[in-house]
Amino acid sequence: MKSPGPEPSEHAHEHPHSHGHSHGHGHTHGEDSAEHAHAHSHHDHAPIPTPNAPLPAAAGSGKLLFLDTPSGIAGDMTVAALLDLGVPLSTVAGALAPLGLSGFSVDQIPARTGAIGGVRFVVRVERAQPQRSYAAIERLLEGAELEPDVRSLARAIFRRLAEAESEVHRVPIETVHFHEVGAVDSIVDIVGAAACFVHLGARVVATPLPLGRGTVTCQHGKLPLPAPATVLCLRGVPTYPAGLPGELVTPTGAAIVATVAEALTEWPAIVPERVGVGVGTRRLPDRPNAVRAVLGSVPAERPASAASHVVLEANVDDMTGELAAHALEALLAAGALDAWATPVTMKKGRPGLVLAALCERARADALASVLLAETSSIGVRRLEVTRTERPRRVQVVATPFGSVPLKISEGAYGPPQVKPEFDVCVERARAAGVPVREVIAAALAAYRS
Repeated sequence: MKSPGPEPSEHAHEHPHSHGHSHGHGHTHGEDSAEHAHAHSHHDHAPIPTPNAPLPAAAGSGKLLFLDTPSGIAGDMTVAALLDLGVPLSTVAGALAPLGLSGFSVDQIPARTGAIGGVRFVVRVERAQPQRSYAAIERLLEGAELEPDVRSLARAIFRRLAEAESEVHRVPIETVHFHEVGAVDSIVDIVGAAACFVHLGARVVATPLPLGRGTVTCQHGKLPLPAPATVLCLRGVPTYPAGLPGELVTPTGAAIVATVAEALTEWPAIVPERVGVGVGTRRLPDRPNAVRAVLGSVPAERPASAASHVVLEANVDDMTGELAAHALEALLAAGALDAWATPVTMKKGRPGLVLAALCERARADALASVLLAETSSIGVRRLEVTRTERPRRVQVVATPFGSVPLKISEGAYGPPQVKPEFDVCVERARAAGVPVREVIAAALAAYRS
């Protein structure tokens, strides 16, 4: 599937990415092909097509889609995992058709990474492609007869990618160019991924992302890894060192995860129902090169003896307000879901505070250590609790001020609660020189429309 020779980039300046198909986001650090000789005889024959039956539209409604990324992520590997999960290839092709682009074709082929079978998403570029600026791609998406949710999600992903490139190269966002075949690859991967996510209709969570080190050669010379645009796309996304050289997370993969994932966790509370595997092309020395998409339901109840969360509390009567505020910030930074201070009257009539934090049970020890380190308390109480939560998801909308994520809380508890991400609204308002309430109003209007 992969053509020999250097690969053009998926993003603005065509450094050869290491993740997927032959036109730019390819995991060239990826894994062996289906023809690779394996040590065990049951691997010697070619992999069979995906065992998953096709999924109808909205099959993921009310469910959780977990993207497991132990070897990183790229746009084509994301699409491949969702196709292997059961999203029909016709969903991707149907979303690409209204764009009116030509000179390429798409396909899915069985593949294997080590002992694991999966799917590879292939974009075959059949003739030279024009250079396209971000502004041109925006016009293309806006003018195409796409499903509104697919258009909105694709625009939000492209916006994040273009904003990162704009900042890296210090050029106006409208002039950011996606060169040569990279433009087709980026459009195919982003629109294709958006169509797959919308087709499923599931909430999306993902793992923190592993990042490789080294350099990569692009149109303007060598760039450090992770690529500058990748780092900017991953603002707010947990990452960790992979311990491998090379590019494990591409800008397109980073932009997709940062846009669609409502949370990042090692493994969520999920009852797996089916799994899809998106395979890369280069062999990694210590792990399979794949993105794993797990679709399942969220457990409705937990055993009474297994509380889901813990409330940590500490009484203090000798801390300043500044130190108390700092302690709350430290708790939140360490992973507390919420943190607060309550004024109380302590023994001998002394005024004091109860500093408290709510966290997942697995993080209780770490948060207790933070509470003891950042306060003058010599002890921490633990109260095991369970909580009823509204199902939540994140939807990104395009506004005149830029993309804004919305937190949408639903479920059988009355009308949905819709709240724009306030910090993003503040950033957009500062950049545009308008009041924050104007950006919030625009985001809510975009959601209603």
